[in-house]
Amino acid sequence: MDIKKAKKKIAILGGGPSGLFMYKRLIESKTTNFVIDIFERKDYLGAGMPYSAEGANVEHITNVSDNEIPIIFNSIEDWVKIAPKSVLKKFNINEEKFNEYKVLPRLFFGEYLSAQFNLLKDAATKKGIKTNVHLNCVVKDIIDFPADNKIGISIKGHENTYFDQVIICIGHNWPKKYEGRIPNYFDSPYPPKKLLLKLHHPVAIMGSSLTAIDALRTLSRQNGKFEEEEDGTYRYHLESAGFKIVMHSRSGLLPAIRFHLEDSHLGKEETLSKAEIKASITENGGFLPLDFVFEKNFKEIFIEKDPAFYELIKALNLEEFVETMMGFREKMEPFDLFKQEYEEAEKSIEKRKSIYWKEALAVLSFAMSYPAKYLSAEDMERLQKVLMPLISIVIAFVPQSSCRELLALHEAGVLSIVAVGDNAEVEPLKTGGADYYYKVGDQEMTVHFDTFIDCVGQPHLSFDDFPFKSLITNGTVSPAMLQFQSAKNGKAEMKHNDLVIRKGNTYFLTVPGITINDHFQVVNEAGQVNERIYIMAVPYIGGYNPDYSGIDFCEAASEAVLNSILN
Repeated sequence: MDIKKAKKKIAILGGGPSGLFMYKRLIESKTTNFVIDIFERKDYLGAGMPYSAEGANVEHITNVSDNEIPIIFNSIEDWVKIAPKSVLKKFNINEEKFNEYKVLPRLFFGEYLSAQFNLLKDAATKKGIKTNVHLNCVVKDIIDFPADNKIGISIKGHENTYFDQVIICIGHNWPKKYEGRIPNYFDSPYPPKKLLLKLHHPVAIMGSSLTAIDALRTLSRQNGKFEEEEDGTYRYHLESAGFKIVMHSRSGLLPAIRFHLEDSHLGKEETLSKAEIKASITENGGFLPLDFVFEKNFKEIFIEKDPAFYELIKALNLEEFVETMMGFREKMEPFDLFKQEYEEAEKSIEKRKSIYWKEALAVLSFAMSYPAKYLSAEDMERLQKVLMPLISIVIAFVPQSSCRELLALHEAGVLSIVAVGDNAEVEPLKTGGADYYYKVGDQEMTVHFDTFIDCVGQPHLSFDDFPFKSLITNGTVSPAMLQFQSAKNGKAEMKHNDLVIRKGNTYFLTVPGITINDHFQVVNEAGQVNERIYIMAVPYIGGYNPDYSGIDFCEAASEAVLNSILN
């Protein structure tokens, strides 16, 4: 940037973790030649949905610890030394005994993130960078003005404001489909205060992820209490007669448990380089083979890290590997497996020794996000149907305290899990709750629940869900698509899949969200990159960015955006 020119005006839409990391990148860059405006719907910065009352109660905890979180302005360990005593007291945090390896209350982590924003704003002021913060501010629309090389931001109740560049960081969004119209039907467990319910009947939870565990932690406390016996046994005492929780997942499996990570930042330096990805794409007709990524970013890691495990898997392709790992898990009763993995994870933490194949799977998941847009449609379908179900189970990293609660609930006869397969259906009922339809073997099951909670996690939202309608109307953004490598495959799938479209003799699979490039810039249908609009809002780019890695995503994406802005 030429400092003699007028200062560049940059807007960040959303003041949660994504906006925080983007702001950090700008503040710490080598230039000061911009003015930054931050627009936030709520009355505070930093916490976003997961770490505020919109996504957490006092009982909810992070699934990462301080040592696994990239430093923003300072680490949590350093921040607690200067944090307000009232905040430490509220969350029972002792700065003298703070352990960087332990998970934290999510609301406390939100306080930390908010404090980081304030520390960064102070640093910006010292560098001469002006920051304008707009709280309680609802952005209605974004309008692109290509002729003027400007972006207009439409604010509810205010005149439009104009910027050189905008970075969309609006974060989580759970659209309401039935909630509010169907009694006791919840499209998500958030905000969790709506689940402060005393119930005397079984509750259906769809999903078995961390989102489901959030619902469990809230509901269980409303209908009973946990106690640790003198011998260390953890017990649940039911107080609401008839209350039960039935979890439903495709495989009937519970998520894997948090263990000691050898590399707390999940081997980002081990992921495929952009040069390797580009060379592979060139060699394979414009596509990045999923098998190449699986070999390079997963299997080959074990040659040095775990030679014995490599010998076991070196001859397996992706499908065979997943079948082997899922087959082992599915042979055991879910809670027996969960208890066994809990004990294994406890030993891992005690000995500071990783369960390396699980850690490597997390590395693979992170590595898949950047190049996913270069997969063929065939490989994207394989990724979603074959690999992601295993990844979603193994890298949940459920904290130990949550594990103890799940086991206590199960032992008390309150919690069970059902495998519903891939074709289960849920029918919300006008009278309340929902009917669950699924098969057990050849037997068709219909089970009614007076209370139903969808806990499958943040959905990948479609192109039509994109909130800034002028960008759709004016053709500024386009639906994300992946080309079929084989026209024959595309033609065959088009007969039964509405997401497949044909352009000339080429077939494409429509995937969730909008088209973006490697720098998170939006792309129109003609393939033209828009240099004014960046998007880090994960729900709206899920087709090209399938991994939900939270803080890791914020760190990596913000770096890519900054490099583009500066260049």
